[in-house]
Amino acid sequence: MMIKYKVNEVAKDLGVNSKKVIEVLDKYCGVQKKTTTTLEENELNVVFDYFTQDKNLDNLDAYYAKRNAGIEEAEKKKDEEKKKRKEEHKRQKAEQAKKQGKAPAQQEKEHQAPRRKESRVIDTSAVVVNVDKYNEKYDNMADSKMNRSDRNKSQVKKQKINQRSQQRKKRQGKRETEQERLKRIAAERKAKPITVQIPEEIVVQELASRLKATVAEVVKKAFLMGTMVTATDTIDFDTASLIAMEFHAKVEKEVVVTIEEQIIDDTEDDDANLVPRAPVVVVMGHVDHGKTSILDVIRHANVTSSEAGGITQHIGAYRVQVNGKDITFLDTPGHEAFTTMRARGAMATDIAILVVAADDGIMPQTVEAINHAKAAGVSVVVAINKMDKPGANPENVKQQLTEYELVPEEWGGDTPCIPVSAKTKEGIPDLLEMVLLIAEMKELKANPDRQAKGCVIEARLDKGRGPIATMLVQNGTLHQGDIVVAGTAVGRVRAMTNDRGRKVKEAGPSVPVEITGLDEVPQGGDIFNAVSDERLARQLVEQRKAKAKEELFNSRTKVTLDNLFDQMKQGEMKELQIIVKADVQGSVEAVRQSLEKLSNDEVRVNVIHGGVGAINESDVMLANASNAIIVGFNVRPDATAVANAERESVDIRLYSIIYNCIEEIESAMKGMLAPKTREVVIGNAEIRNIIRIKSVGVVAGSYVKNGTIKRNAQVRVIRDGVVIADDTIASLQRFKDAVKEVNEGYECGICLEKYNDLREGDIFEVYEIQEYRED
Repeated sequence: MMIKYKVNEVAKDLGVNSKKVIEVLDKYCGVQKKTTTTLEENELNVVFDYFTQDKNLDNLDAYYAKRNAGIEEAEKKKDEEKKKRKEEHKRQKAEQAKKQGKAPAQQEKEHQAPRRKESRVIDTSAVVVNVDKYNEKYDNMADSKMNRSDRNKSQVKKQKINQRSQQRKKRQGKRETEQERLKRIAAERKAKPITVQIPEEIVVQELASRLKATVAEVVKKAFLMGTMVTATDTIDFDTASLIAMEFHAKVEKEVVVTIEEQIIDDTEDDDANLVPRAPVVVVMGHVDHGKTSILDVIRHANVTSSEAGGITQHIGAYRVQVNGKDITFLDTPGHEAFTTMRARGAMATDIAILVVAADDGIMPQTVEAINHAKAAGVSVVVAINKMDKPGANPENVKQQLTEYELVPEEWGGDTPCIPVSAKTKEGIPDLLEMVLLIAEMKELKANPDRQAKGCVIEARLDKGRGPIATMLVQNGTLHQGDIVVAGTAVGRVRAMTNDRGRKVKEAGPSVPVEITGLDEVPQGGDIFNAVSDERLARQLVEQRKAKAKEELFNSRTKVTLDNLFDQMKQGEMKELQIIVKADVQGSVEAVRQSLEKLSNDEVRVNVIHGGVGAINESDVMLANASNAIIVGFNVRPDATAVANAERESVDIRLYSIIYNCIEEIESAMKGMLAPKTREVVIGNAEIRNIIRIKSVGVVAGSYVKNGTIKRNAQVRVIRDGVVIADDTIASLQRFKDAVKEVNEGYECGICLEKYNDLREGDIFEVYEIQEYRED
C-alpha cells in the first residue's frame, strides 16, 4: 500500500510551485488535480521524472572532482588552524616566563614532565635484616610531625573556632520562625516576581497552588481586600488578579481552548482562495400553489403524483444546470405544520422563490414564508403561478405583496415578480434567468480547499444502511472517509451519493449529497463539520449530549413558593400522551410541534417520545406504561408491535398526510374537554289562580304559554319583569294525576319546593342546565 502523497507535499519536497505540478499532471496524465488531492503511483512517477530530468549528469567525473577538491581544501584549512594554535601556545608561555623573570628555555625545562623514579627492591627473605636503619627512619618522621604540630597549633585552634561558628549558624537557620520564613519568601517573590495564568473562574485552592502560596495566605489577602472566601470557593478573574498582585505576581489571562476550537477550523478565508459557487435556492409558498410542479418543470421530473396528497413530505435537494451554470434547489414542504423545517431551509439558502397562485393570492403559509425569508436575509423572487387559469389576477397579487414590504420592480421596488405557469411552462426560463442574475450580483463564493462545513437538510434511519443524512456543503470539500460531526452525531463518511443516486468521492460548495456512516440520526438543520481527530470528535459529541440533557432538565419548571399555586392547578389538567414515529427526523419535529400547539387550558398534549423508523415493541411498551397513543407518520408497526398493541389495547394511528393527523388528534382532544354548561329555557307558564291545600301547601293553577313544563326542572318566578325567586318544580299535576311534563296550551298545577309567596299573574320561566362541547 503506497503512502498517501498529496500535490502540495510533492511540490514542497521538489521545491516547485503546486500550480506547476498540476500543469504537469494535466499535460502528461490527462487528470485534473487539486492541491490537496492524493497522487496515484504512476502519477507520482511522472512528476518525479519530469522535475529530475533537468538535473541529470552524463558522468560523475565532474561531481567526484568537485567533491575531492572540497576535501583537500578542508584538510589544508585544518592544518593551518593547528599550526596557529601551536604558535599561540608558545607565545603565551613566553609571556608567562617573562612575568616570572625566567628565561623561556628554563620555563620550558621546568614544565617538562619529571623523570620516572627508579624502584628499589628489598629482599626481605634474607636472614640478616638491618632493623636499626628502619627504626631511625620512623624516629625522624615522628620528630618532623611534632614540629609541624607546634607550628600550626594556633592555626588549628582558629580553624576549630571557625567550625563551631558555622555549626552555630546552621543551628540558628533551623530555628527560623514562621514569621521570618514568610518575610523571607515575600522578599524573594518581590525580588523575582512569578507569572501566573488565571482563567475566567478559579478555585481558591488552585489559585494558591499557582501562586506557590498556602491557602491560608490567599484567604488572608482576600479578607484584607474585603472578600470572604474559603478554600473551595470559586472566584472570578478580577478578584483572583487582585489577590495575585498582592503576592507581587504578574497575571496573564488563561485562554481555555475548547474541543471545538481544536478540531473545527472557523478561520476566515482569504479572498485569493475563494472561487465562485452555485446559488442555493429554496422554493416556498402555500400548499397547492404549485411549488413542486414548478420544480418538476425545472428538473424535468414528476414527483407530485408519487407523493400522498400532492404534498412534499420532507425536504429534498436537487442540483440542476441552467445555461451552463449549476443551481441547487431545496424543495421544502408547503403545509403550515412544516414551519420549522421551512425556516431551516431558508437559513441555508441564498435565494428564495416565493410561489403565489395568481387566482388565490397570498395565503397564511405565504406570509410565513415571507417572514422566514426576511429573517434569513435572502433575496426573494416571486413566481406568480397558474397564469393559465381564467381567474388569474397577477396585479392583485402584486398589490397584496406591497402589504408585506415586497414592492414589485415594475412598481419601483426591488422584488422581481415573474408570471409563470407550471402547466404550460410559460415564464419558467425567465424565472431561472432572474435567479442566475441575482446570484451573479451577490457574487457567491467559497473556498473548496479546506475542511467541509455545511448543514443537514434531512436525516432518516434506513433498516439496512443505518442512519442516512442529506447534507448541503456550504464551504470546503467533503471527501469519502472524512470524519464528520453533525450536532450530536459523529462518524466517518462511508459512502456519498448525489441527487441522481450516483456514488461520488467528494462534494464541493453548494453540492447536496446523501451520506452514510454516522452513529445516529442527526437533527435536520444541524451544522456539520469535517474534522481531523476522531477521538476529540467523539468527546465533543458527548459534551453536546450532556449539555442538551442539562438544558432539558433546567427547562422543566421547578416548584417554588411563587409558582406553587400554578403547579397545583396544573395537577387537575388532563394530559394527552403521544409517541411520534416518522420516516425522517424533520417530520418528527414537525408533528411534535404541531401537536403540542393544540394544547389548551384544559388538555395538554405531551409528546413523550419521538423517533425515526418503524414502530417497534419498545414503543408499544412505553405507550402502555405511560397510557399514551402512538402516531406513525409514513411508517408502519412490525408484527411484534401489532400483537403487543392488540394485547395491551394500545392505540396506534397511522398517517401519510400530516394535517389528517392534526385534525384527528384535535377531534380526540375535544372529547377530553370538560363539557361546558348553559341555561336553556324550555317553557313558560302563567299563574291563573292560587290553591292552598293544608297537606300540600300552595299550588299554582297555571297555563302553559309555550314550550314544555317538566317536573324537577329549574324555574324562575318573574313578577312584573323582575325575577323574585329561583326554585325547583317539586310536583306537576294534570287534574288529579301526577305527570312528568305538560306541553304548550294545557293547564296544570305546579308546586315549588321552597317558595310559596305566589300570586296570580306571576310567570314561571322553566329552564334546564345543558352540557355542550365547542366544535
